[in-house]
Amino acid sequence: MYNGIMKPLTLQSIESIEDRRAFVSLPWRVYRDDLHWVPPLFSERMNFVNPAHHPFFVHADVSFFLAKRGDEVVGTIAAFTNHRHNEFHNENIGFFGFFEVLDDHEAARRLLETAENWARERGHTTLRGPAQFSTNEECGLLVDGFDDPPRILMTYNPRRYVGYIENQGYHKAMDLHAYTLDTDIFAGGSKFPEKLIRVVEKIKARDEIHIRKVDLKDFDQEVEQVKKIYNQSWARNWGFVPMTDEEFAQMGKELRPILDPDLTLVAEIGGQPIGVSITLPDLNQPLRLAYPRPGTPEWWTMAKMIWHWKVKRSVSWARVLILGVLPAYRAQGVDALFYYETAKAALKKGIQHAEMSWILETNDAISRPIRVMGGEVYKTYRFYEKSL
Repeated sequence: MYNGIMKPLTLQSIESIEDRRAFVSLPWRVYRDDLHWVPPLFSERMNFVNPAHHPFFVHADVSFFLAKRGDEVVGTIAAFTNHRHNEFHNENIGFFGFFEVLDDHEAARRLLETAENWARERGHTTLRGPAQFSTNEECGLLVDGFDDPPRILMTYNPRRYVGYIENQGYHKAMDLHAYTLDTDIFAGGSKFPEKLIRVVEKIKARDEIHIRKVDLKDFDQEVEQVKKIYNQSWARNWGFVPMTDEEFAQMGKELRPILDPDLTLVAEIGGQPIGVSITLPDLNQPLRLAYPRPGTPEWWTMAKMIWHWKVKRSVSWARVLILGVLPAYRAQGVDALFYYETAKAALKKGIQHAEMSWILETNDAISRPIRVMGGEVYKTYRFYEKSL
C-alpha cells in the first residue's frame, strides 16, 4: 500500500515542460528499491514523449496524464489513437501506455478509467495496451519472469501491475514470448540438432544465398533495404503496423551507435536482399551499472556505461531484435543460417546468452526452430484489452 499521507487524488493532463519532466521522472520512484529495473537515459525519454521529436505523433493523437495526491505525482498513463493501426487493421481501438504507479490501488484504477474515458469520448470500442507506442517499439506488460532484468529495448514492470489491470476488467489480447538460448549451441555441434546442422551445411554449400554484414559506411542505403524487408516480412503479424519513412529513419538513427556489424546481417540472392537479422548487445547490462538519474550529467553516465561495456566487458547477453525473411524465400533455411552466423560471432565476443524477443505466441513458424535448438520461453509479455 502507498505509504504517504493519503491526500485526495486528482488527475490532470500534462500541459508544460515541468509536467513532462514529472511524467518521465516517476519511474525512478516506482523502482527505487527494485534491483532488476534498468533506468533509461532521462533525455531520451523526454524526447520520446515530445511531439516535436517523435514521428509517431504525426499519425496519432496522444494525451498524457498525471495522477497526483496534493503536489506529489503518484501515477502516469497515456491514451492515444494510432490512426495507422486502425486503418491497416480496419479496427476502431484506442491504446494506453506509460502506465506507472506507486503502490496505490485507487490511483491505478483512476488512471485506467481516465484512459478508457478518453478512448470512449473519441468513439473507440476497445482499449488495448500497454504500448509505447506501438508493436514497433516497447510494448506489453511483463506477466512472468520478474526475477531478471529486461534485455535491451524490452519492458519491465512490478508484479502488482498485473492485478491492477486485470481487476479493471481487462483480458488477454495476445501474449508475446521471449526465448532464451545459449550461444554455444554450435560449438562442436554438441548442442545443435544434427538435422539443423545438415540444413546449415547444405545452405552454406549453395552459392545462391549469401550472408553479409551490414555496411555502416552506406548506412542510409542499408536502412532502406531493411525497411522493405521489415514491412513486408511482418505485414501479416498480429498488431503490426508498417513503419513510416520518418519512423524508420528515427529508429536507424537511434540504433546506429550500438549496432555491431558482426551481429547485423543481410541475406542476399543475386545481390538482392531477401532477409535481415539484427542482434543487439544487451547494453541494459552496463546501463544498469551506470544507473542514469534525472539531474545527473549524462556525459558522466555515458562514460560509466561505456567503461562497463568496452573496458569491463560486462555484456554477456544479446537480444535478437529483428529476424525477417521475405515471404517468397521462407522455408529455405535462411533463419537457421542467420542463427548460425550470429551465434558464432556472439560467442567470440564473450556473449554467452541470447534472447529472441519478442515472438507472438501464435507464431509457430519462428518459435518452432528456436525450440528445436533448445530455446525456452523464459518471459511473457501480455497485451490486454477491454471493451468500452
